[in-house]
Amino acid sequence: MTKADTTHVVIVGGGFAGVGCAKELAGHDDVRVTLLDRNDYHQFQPLLYQVATSKLARSDVAYSLRALFRGDANVEVVLGDVESVDPASKTVTTAEGRSFSGDVLVLAAGARARFFHTPGAEEHSFPLYTVDDATRLRGRILELFQEADANPSLIDRGALNFVVVGAGATGTEVAGALADLIQRTMTVEYSEELAKQARIVMIEHGPAVLGPFSEGAHEYAAGVLEQNGVELRMETGVSEVAEDRVILSDGTEIVTRCVIWGGGIAAAPLAGQCGLPVGAGGRVDVQTDLTVEGFPDVYALGDMANIAGPDDRPLPQLGSVALQSGRWAAKNIRAAAKGKERTPFHYKDKGIMAMIGRNAAVAEVGKQRHEVHGKPAFLMWVGVHAALLSGVRTRMDAFMEWSWDYFAPTHEWEALDRSETSRIDWGDAPGGESKERGTDG
Repeated sequence: MTKADTTHVVIVGGGFAGVGCAKELAGHDDVRVTLLDRNDYHQFQPLLYQVATSKLARSDVAYSLRALFRGDANVEVVLGDVESVDPASKTVTTAEGRSFSGDVLVLAAGARARFFHTPGAEEHSFPLYTVDDATRLRGRILELFQEADANPSLIDRGALNFVVVGAGATGTEVAGALADLIQRTMTVEYSEELAKQARIVMIEHGPAVLGPFSEGAHEYAAGVLEQNGVELRMETGVSEVAEDRVILSDGTEIVTRCVIWGGGIAAAPLAGQCGLPVGAGGRVDVQTDLTVEGFPDVYALGDMANIAGPDDRPLPQLGSVALQSGRWAAKNIRAAAKGKERTPFHYKDKGIMAMIGRNAAVAEVGKQRHEVHGKPAFLMWVGVHAALLSGVRTRMDAFMEWSWDYFAPTHEWEALDRSETSRIDWGDAPGGESKERGTDG
């Protein structure tokens, strides 16, 4: 088969959607794939909070993109930061000045943290959407404990106050894992007395923990978090995030040097820069076959796309949605190349689930959203995430070892690596109040 007989597919993004699409196209002689990403690795986002809380190493959740496609002669991985997209010519240009044009363009650049224009949030908080985010947060957590141990007076200045913004899956999972880290590891690494002075406060604008879940799950998750020492501030917003404190909508302030942002995500900026129609969360609106209206050979997938579900509402931004949409788009690409009809995307709902802490998880599965708590829910969580992992890579040993060891009577935690830490300049901190205060201060 000549090069002219092949369909050249340019894929932007090496996340679940992009890799799922490329994997489905790999090995087919009638397709040539160029996969672009700013990083040379695929990151397993559902486990980033485990890296942030020292339970897994960075290498356990990041895997070489080139290694994923080793042996797939028709897939080329290119490292580059895509800066612009011309959907009419199906051309992308990188910040390095390279351009790539194809017969088909697949946009799967993922998402980023959504700060809702909260003053100071982007500058001073710690989102958790990339491997770099996770290692940066881990560094801050470990640095704070080290500094508080060396200088206990810093505790009164918020050194061990951890504020989690958002009680969705990300906020809930990181709050639960952080509580485990403090109770099970910092008591040994430092002292029980120091660990007991640590404080985790969860701020949620809505009325419940894990809002998309059922009322029973709300109560279960809240109960587990509170039992593990997490303070819940429901129906409270964040007005500002400063360098040394967070200011809440009710006028109170919490002194802290670690605000973890789990307040939601929006599509990558590229979605709003390429001239395509966008909707909720800045995501590209797509048709049922995952193409963009007016651009029959341009697909938008995963977190970057508004993909309508059975109720015509956008499907959630989940790894399973991204992976399935990537695979489906690949099948439609090959069908169109052969002159066949493309088919509407049908998502196989795996349910919704979240880890709340050691021995605690919640899952809602099936059309009737059957609710499961505790270890059975954890096993469901493992099954779904193992399927995601096997869909994009072959090495699962670290994940499976962690999964089964997580509920063992004893567990060896990831070493508390301080090489990623960044020093805090306490001398430049304004104020330094040790207590929360209201507007009348």
